[in-house]
Amino acid sequence: MDSSQQHALDRVVPEIDSSISSLIDHTLLRADATAADIRKICSEALNYGFASVCINPYWVPLASGELAGSPVKVCTVVGFPLGANPTATKVAETEDATKNGAAEIDMVINIGELKGGNYDAVRQDIEAVTQAAHKGGAILKVILETALLDDNQKVVASNLAKAAGAEFVKTSTGFSTGGATVHDVALMRQAVGQDMGVKASGGIRTLEDLKNMVAAGATRIGASASVKIMEAAQGKAQDATVPQGGY
Repeated sequence: MDSSQQHALDRVVPEIDSSISSLIDHTLLRADATAADIRKICSEALNYGFASVCINPYWVPLASGELAGSPVKVCTVVGFPLGANPTATKVAETEDATKNGAAEIDMVINIGELKGGNYDAVRQDIEAVTQAAHKGGAILKVILETALLDDNQKVVASNLAKAAGAEFVKTSTGFSTGGATVHDVALMRQAVGQDMGVKASGGIRTLEDLKNMVAAGATRIGASASVKIMEAAQGKAQDATVPQGGY
């Protein structure tokens, strides 16, 4: 860890509520994110004690270097954002990401196969990525893209992810027609029980949003408004909102 990273750690504000910050995957998945943007979110994650930074695969080596020696994990996405990549491609993405330091993998299911009723294909896709993630020492979160599914499909997908050995089910990419809802989080929690994580992501922009998702059963939150949310938790902001644009 270089001197700038240590300085960021030294600036951690004492009143930060770790019960909130440790839930958050500090997320930047915009196509126009630069190296400077990645370094900035890594610094913010160190400062606030977020669970991870969630970034596109290209930036995994940079983030891994920035966060080396800290408890903040590197999270990246696989088959993102459509889920329509061949399984072999998702596996290769996962292997590359873990080799470069990713400790958490968020993969998108094959949404079309789920909606078409080909559940074996969906389960096998998840299983292959789960195995690759675990071989590389990472956990797997399975993105359902709930905005495109009916309730029965959400339950089926959650059960398939659980059967495939994933650690989390996750609501959304943040790039489709809608994001996380309290209803979907509660439905997914009911489907997987208490032994699996549920990540709410997409459109979570305020402290109230976060609290509502946690009350519904979320154990991880994906957000790009993480700093604003923490400022609200510290009483520094009246309205922790950010513009639309993914997560």
